Amino acid sequence: MSTVVKETKHPNDKAKGALPTLFKWWIGILLVLFAVGAYFIMERLWLGLTTTNLSSVTPWGAWIAFYIFFVGLSAGSFLLSTMIFVFGMKRYEKVGKMALFIAIICMIVALTFVLMDLGRPERALSALVHWNVTSILAWEMRFYVIYITLLTVELYVAMREDFVRLAAHDSLKGKVARLLTFKDSTINDYTRKRDHRWMKILGTIGIPLAILGVHGGTGAIFAVVSARPAWNSGIFPIIFVVSAMVSGTALLLAIYVIRCKALKQPIDEQMVVGLAKLMIAFLFIDLLLQFYDYLVALYSLADSHLLSLQTMMRSAYSWSFWGIQIFLGAVVPIFLVYWKKTAKNMNALLVAAVFVVIGIIGVRFNIVVPSQIVPIMEGMPAGDYYPTYNEWFVSIGIMAMGLLIFTIADRLLPLDQEMDGSEMGDQNAR
Repeated sequence: MSTVVKETKHPNDKAKGALPTLFKWWIGILLVLFAVGAYFIMERLWLGLTTTNLSSVTPWGAWIAFYIFFVGLSAGSFLLSTMIFVFGMKRYEKVGKMALFIAIICMIVALTFVLMDLGRPERALSALVHWNVTSILAWEMRFYVIYITLLTVELYVAMREDFVRLAAHDSLKGKVARLLTFKDSTINDYTRKRDHRWMKILGTIGIPLAILGVHGGTGAIFAVVSARPAWNSGIFPIIFVVSAMVSGTALLLAIYVIRCKALKQPIDEQMVVGLAKLMIAFLFIDLLLQFYDYLVALYSLADSHLLSLQTMMRSAYSWSFWGIQIFLGAVVPIFLVYWKKTAKNMNALLVAAVFVVIGIIGVRFNIVVPSQIVPIMEGMPAGDYYPTYNEWFVSIGIMAMGLLIFTIADRLLPLDQEMDGSEMGDQNAR
């Protein structure tokens, strides 16, 4: 039995202190990117928003686009986890805990982007301390706090059984598990049923919180701005929620496949194909909602609506709509997922998922920027915005921070749904 244990060691748990070369390079690259980003973050904090192309005409730019993008990734990943833990879709359960953890990281990244966008970052908590009940942003701040707390508790409950098993091991994950596990923690039928019940309760509470409060609420921040007709629509929060499901599913698929390839683990091809088809199903719904939103705006014949559509589709900014949002984000992924030669090819489905994520970034930029280019009133100046190098490097640094958190936590926490072979072998040996 001891021989089996040695032969089936997980790639993540090699000899003490030894790290794979690829992992070292990955961490090194992320640290460099984060360090460069940190320099430009300090520059932005010291010099203020003068390091950006933001102005009173276009007060929201790349950082707000990335903010709503990552909030969407978080809400989408969480809602996908509820399909697993609340509605019992066991075919996706291998990525259940990972989905919850990605949801937490994406919220951290999203709120960091908001912090960069604030003219006075030191006043970030003012909306919590001084509650204006008529302010959607003040409500959002509270929803975010409750949402992140709920995600953290649900993730801990999801990993509790793994923590108890790992606590008996001398691996790095075992040491972390001992810190996070109570001494009298046990695993039996009662505790499994209890944990499952709490997962279902927390997931059920989280569904309306994620849909109505977190990402629907983020969409409402835009929808209530009557000065921007392109945003001022009751369907806008719904589009945000559906886009979240698209991007969240795509990100989870991409991370799962990349992680399996990096760790040389077998890929559950049936699950990946299922996730890809689910991603495209959400994408079709998203495209349908966007089509009707544009159609209603076009039929209104209002100058403000027509100018917003023209700016997005027929101006110097149109490359983002046609090239990123439509071609890369929709046409190519749909083709890859449904063409017979690529429908079950893991590399092709990975490319499709990555393109969908990039496409949703394009969607977020097309929501934020073109609508602010159009003058609010006749005679007022038109906007003109492209991110500065400071904005890009800050964005890269923040995203590198998120990837660092995920990479390190992946080595410390049992994000896999099942124990790996070495742990099962050790369990049986005892």
